[in-house]
Amino acid sequence: MRTLQAALQYRFHDAALLRLALTHPSTKEEADNQRLEFLGDSVLGFTISDMLYRKYADRHEGELTARRATLVCEETLCHLARELGVGRALRMGHGEESTLGREKPSILADAMEAIIAAVYLDGGMQAAQALIHRLYSDEEALSARRGRDDKGLLQTYSQAHELGLPEYAVLSETGPAHDRRFQCEVSIGGNAIARGEGATKKAAEQAAARAALEIIDAEQA
Repeated sequence: MRTLQAALQYRFHDAALLRLALTHPSTKEEADNQRLEFLGDSVLGFTISDMLYRKYADRHEGELTARRATLVCEETLCHLARELGVGRALRMGHGEESTLGREKPSILADAMEAIIAAVYLDGGMQAAQALIHRLYSDEEALSARRGRDDKGLLQTYSQAHELGLPEYAVLSETGPAHDRRFQCEVSIGGNAIARGEGATKKAAEQAAARAALEIIDAEQA
């Protein structure tokens, strides 16, 4: 754990907290990192929201929500955990380890959030935020390394505003087999929002979601 603490640039007063944050449920121990993961999710979400609010004073809510979703998603958290070497420090059962559990994105992401919570409990909010700011010092690069998932971003927005899940429908499929074109429409709460086209159904859905996000941003301007 010393190596991990060095990578975190944080030394725990109570090493038991870090040990708990690294304890996967597969160990079958009385306590594991799931409660810490729950807490860390909130600490991370608040800190990233605060950081984006202050950094992008001219951006609208929809864009801030989308950017936050990219930064706190499993893929980004997994990337950060791998950069820190979290996988090597994890404590897990033999069964989980035998199936390459130390490299599973969901396990690494959960452990990353648990570590953030452990720092918060050990050193307070200031220590937790300092850690998060170090991890996300180049948040634009972290956002860019993840392929933009407009469907995911639209879903995050609609759920955050209690609008229900976006629904997609194929309106048309044209062209020869080697050059198909799909047109899809996305609806939220039963209301059609936007349409998009693409060479595949998935691409058309992404295009529709992207168009919907642009409409939302324009309405909030």
